[in-house]
Amino acid sequence: MAYQLTDINEAVRRDVKGFMEECDARYQDAIARCADRIVENRAKSPVVLLSGPSGSGKTTTAHKLREELERRGIGTYAVSMDDYFVHQNPRTAPRTPDGSIDYESPKMMDLDLLDEHFEKLARGEWVLVPHFEFARQMRNDSKGTPLKVGPDEVAIFEGIHALNTELTSRHPEAARLYISARSDVKDGDKTVFKATWLRLTRRAVRDYNYRGTDVAGTLEMWGNVRRGEKLYISPYKDTAHIKLDSSLAYEVSVMASYARPIMSAVPEDNPRRRELLEMVAAFDLFDPIDPKLVPPDSLLHEFIG
Repeated sequence: MAYQLTDINEAVRRDVKGFMEECDARYQDAIARCADRIVENRAKSPVVLLSGPSGSGKTTTAHKLREELERRGIGTYAVSMDDYFVHQNPRTAPRTPDGSIDYESPKMMDLDLLDEHFEKLARGEWVLVPHFEFARQMRNDSKGTPLKVGPDEVAIFEGIHALNTELTSRHPEAARLYISARSDVKDGDKTVFKATWLRLTRRAVRDYNYRGTDVAGTLEMWGNVRRGEKLYISPYKDTAHIKLDSSLAYEVSVMASYARPIMSAVPEDNPRRRELLEMVAAFDLFDPIDPKLVPPDSLLHEFIG
């Protein structure tokens, strides 16, 4: 799917609030379809696997799925698979081509423990969801969370490796969802804003405002993040029962006011400055939307606060 630039700008000029509501309603319809599938699959497994690349909106999607399912009488637990990371011996840890530890690798995960927990949850037994302390790079089970899934409940396990076949081949009965901002913006046949730019913009704005990382720092990580996506996420997306597009047609018009100044300030010697300037120029093609108009339940709040 691709959006047309002229359609976006015309909608912004005609009825910006109505346009934003329409986009959000389309996303909510996709959430409802995912909930339908989860409810249908509940008799087979209480486990739901949600995967997607960085900047896709997995956290908000998991939250909205929880709300939708609970409206249908299905209790929902959200579990971050990041807590199933394992402490790595620096001598044996997986490495990227430049020699740094590959934090995107599935070898960072305790897949055997996940396997055990899925089996126990399916049998209605208790598990202790671990707690991984990233500052100390170690698991702290004293801060773990007990979890048991009842007859009208599901557990959504969210993480970049949720669809990896090393895990799903052991549990093919689990519901599988893939989410990403997948739609380019085109002007006729020409792509003027790529879907990967949408995700980079989301991450850059979030990192700058809430994680103390400037755009140069985000870009430094982005290359390895994209490498990890191509190796460990994208190859498994077609195994999902449902693919959900989290892009919103109005988001570039909103995000431009956040992203333009921080991207323009990247030093001239940054190797990705040229691409950033292309993005900044592309922002100017969109009629702007005041961020104050963003609906309170919009996915964008995961990134703009």
